[in-house]
Amino acid sequence: MLDGKKTLFSGMQATGTLQLGNYLGALKNWVDLGDEYQCFYSVVDMHSITVRQNPAELRKKARALLTLYIAAGLDPEKNCIYYQSHVSGHAELSWILSCFTYMGELNRMTQFKDKASKNADNINAGLFTYPVLMAADILLYQADVVPVGSDQKQHLEITRDIAERFNGVYGDVFTVPEPYIGKTGARIMSLQDPTKKMSKSDENPNASIYLMDDPDTIIRKFKRAVTDSDNEIRYSEDKPGISNLIDIYGAATGKSIEETEKEFASSGYGDFKLAVGEAVVDLLKPTQDRYAELVKDKACIDKIIKVNGEKADYYAKKTLRKVQKKIGFPERIR
Repeated sequence: MLDGKKTLFSGMQATGTLQLGNYLGALKNWVDLGDEYQCFYSVVDMHSITVRQNPAELRKKARALLTLYIAAGLDPEKNCIYYQSHVSGHAELSWILSCFTYMGELNRMTQFKDKASKNADNINAGLFTYPVLMAADILLYQADVVPVGSDQKQHLEITRDIAERFNGVYGDVFTVPEPYIGKTGARIMSLQDPTKKMSKSDENPNASIYLMDDPDTIIRKFKRAVTDSDNEIRYSEDKPGISNLIDIYGAATGKSIEETEKEFASSGYGDFKLAVGEAVVDLLKPTQDRYAELVKDKACIDKIIKVNGEKADYYAKKTLRKVQKKIGFPERIR
């Protein structure tokens, strides 16, 4: 617990471009958490290099993501918004924790198997030990809670196991984090294959709505969204395309499934797709406008990076010094 509040940690990778699912499922819901929690939101650029990156592009995307955090409404005075790579404690704690993590645990991680199958020419040790760095991200700030999606539950479980194992040897050093169960964002699916999640890494550009897509692009993508042939706007398991559009419309407007079905009971798919597109345009406009302002103010973003990076480093060092003392590292002469 920091400053009288419980601590929350989360982060996103600085690869790809944020899409509507990232916004509705996570970023939009983070905005109000600063009142309740001491929040650390990291741009996890260290995680990004398990896959080869173009250095200039990685720097550009990392800054864009940090700026989008702020444009979406995260207050950098309430929340600590920083680059993972600017806090050396992430790497230092990751090494220590790797000595308390078993090979069998890492072998069972389904995300490693999935990523290894997609990057057969670059199955590196970082990809294998990725969950240990994620554990360090969380434990470094003594996070009480971590928002997790279904694909990250396994990583939080191994984080808890590592923390409990370390605490079992050295006492109550780490807070054992719990999953954050808050307001559930809509599960946004691909516009071209509504049986799978919308992804920022989808090779089909028409499958995802990106946060910085212009209005014409957004409308065009929704017009091309895969639906079915019966032309009935009804939420049903056997209508994944239309159900996905209903979810998106509801998330953008605050309307329930029943309200949406009633509103479009006499409409065709074309009219409905247009309405969903327009609702998303209206939803994203404030973030896009704020982003456009922020990218012009380099000094403002630079100051946020410096101040928040120093804040993150301060809290990280508090935990790291405690851990180093517990395991027997010589004390530094200051």
